[in-house]
Amino acid sequence: MSWKQQFTKWNNFKQLDAKLREQLSSISNDESKLIEAFYKNLDFGTGGMRGEMGPGTNRMNIYTIRKATQGLAEYVASHGEEAKSRGVVIAYDSRNNSKEFAIEAAKTLASNNVKAFLFSELRPTPVLSYAVRFLNAYAGIMITASHNPPEYNGFKAYGPDGGQLPPFESEELLNYVNAITSELEIKVDSYENLASLGLIEEVCSEVDDTYVDALESVLLEKSPREVRIVFTPLHGTGQTVVNRAFEKYGFTNFECVKEQCEADGNFPTINTPNPEEEVAFTYARRVGKSFNADLLIATDPDADRVGICVKNPEAEYIKLSGNQTGALLTYFLLAQKAESGELPTNGTIINTVVTSEFADNIAKSFGVGVEKTLTGFKFISEKIKQYEGSNDGKVFLFGFEESYGYLIKDFARDKDAIQASLLISEMADFYKKQDLTLLDVLEILYTKFGFYKESLESITLKGMDGLEKINILMTNFRNNQPSEFGGKKVIAVEDYKNSEALNVLKGTTSTLNYQKSNVIKFLLEDDAWVCVRPSGTEPKIKFYYGVKEASHEASDALLVSLSNSVKNIVNAVV
Repeated sequence: MSWKQQFTKWNNFKQLDAKLREQLSSISNDESKLIEAFYKNLDFGTGGMRGEMGPGTNRMNIYTIRKATQGLAEYVASHGEEAKSRGVVIAYDSRNNSKEFAIEAAKTLASNNVKAFLFSELRPTPVLSYAVRFLNAYAGIMITASHNPPEYNGFKAYGPDGGQLPPFESEELLNYVNAITSELEIKVDSYENLASLGLIEEVCSEVDDTYVDALESVLLEKSPREVRIVFTPLHGTGQTVVNRAFEKYGFTNFECVKEQCEADGNFPTINTPNPEEEVAFTYARRVGKSFNADLLIATDPDADRVGICVKNPEAEYIKLSGNQTGALLTYFLLAQKAESGELPTNGTIINTVVTSEFADNIAKSFGVGVEKTLTGFKFISEKIKQYEGSNDGKVFLFGFEESYGYLIKDFARDKDAIQASLLISEMADFYKKQDLTLLDVLEILYTKFGFYKESLESITLKGMDGLEKINILMTNFRNNQPSEFGGKKVIAVEDYKNSEALNVLKGTTSTLNYQKSNVIKFLLEDDAWVCVRPSGTEPKIKFYYGVKEASHEASDALLVSLSNSVKNIVNAVV
């Protein structure tokens, strides 16, 4: 169906929600906006379904939520009556319309006789993941757009293990969703009636209590805490749990950024609530200086990602990258376990193909294995599940992504900023008692393992034209493979879409044992690399760079050279 036909169908739908009717009328004479709203259906990517809010098939609204949830209801029903009675847990973050979307999801499930467990107030993503496991539910829904700008919202689907649905199950769900011919025609009963029938049930406080209790297992010791912390939830869900966890586990020297502790989907103090960006710490830095904080912590709206800043000798706060924090946590965890004699011989850390090798080499120095997955924490969760059902004896020790996502204990199965905030704080406290900052420890690790540096650049290309340009760029990198980047020769090319690894030096190919994904990684001489992939949840193409040189200066210079090489290619193509 063309975008015009979709628009006409929506415009002629007499029962269209009044708010959406008003929004649709406001763009009815703007063809470019209508095309963007109706030219396709929202896709499921690495993080589920995510998009701008508003009327249309390519927008987040009550009808696209119903369509996704109807597909999930049919997916659950296909697994039998027990799956339907085990039901689906639903949580939501602080974004505009999140609660409304969560209620629509609950009504859609219940109207299909699938039990819905609904949090009555906003909760972080890791608490949703935990709740699926705790309540023995068959699936979960998280209404969130993570760190995206205010105009976005999203829908993430979880399986019985509490992890986001992996590829096979996600495809199965997608088939049910795509079989729905009209999102406008999905009928739902009233919330009150469905609740009176017991088909919608409010999640009890026991979930919160037991989750916070489980956080104790993340910590390695129980000594008094000296570290001084400033925390900001960036107007999101982090404040519902982090403050409580800090108090319970002895981190009493902490201050919350008052201007950002209030949940607010407009994010009034920040354009994009993303702890990966320097601007996320603007308010925290001010509070940090007055509080004399050692550590600044910021979580994104659904509290699955966490970023940190560390005070240097000049009393300035230096933001660490996800790779740097991951390397520090890897070293701290493994060193502490080795010291106490609790490091298993078959321990394994898991990260992704766009993550630095810094943590990998640290892990290997402890005799710990490393596994790589595709980008998306659902692949890390899938590995954890495989460990549980296999005979190879692998033990999960730590999982992380370079994009500020970490998981220490698998009672949750998605990245968990609350767990990470606690362990990062304990780590900072441990080294503070030795008169070391995390920056000092990082420098020690650089000297020992090499000066690993990484960077990420993204190009945002919205709409149908943007999607075409992204596809052109990916095709060009795949079919016209460069022989070098930044003066470093390409020695191998890993094409995850074609499941093929090319050894350029030998001219031989081998098979990549990963789920097919539109990702290309160029391995360069001297342990450098470049990786290209479209975002799974945003209209972006991403370029990842990794280097390992003999000094900070050499690593920084090579990163610039790699970036300039890629920009030249991009400018020549689009």
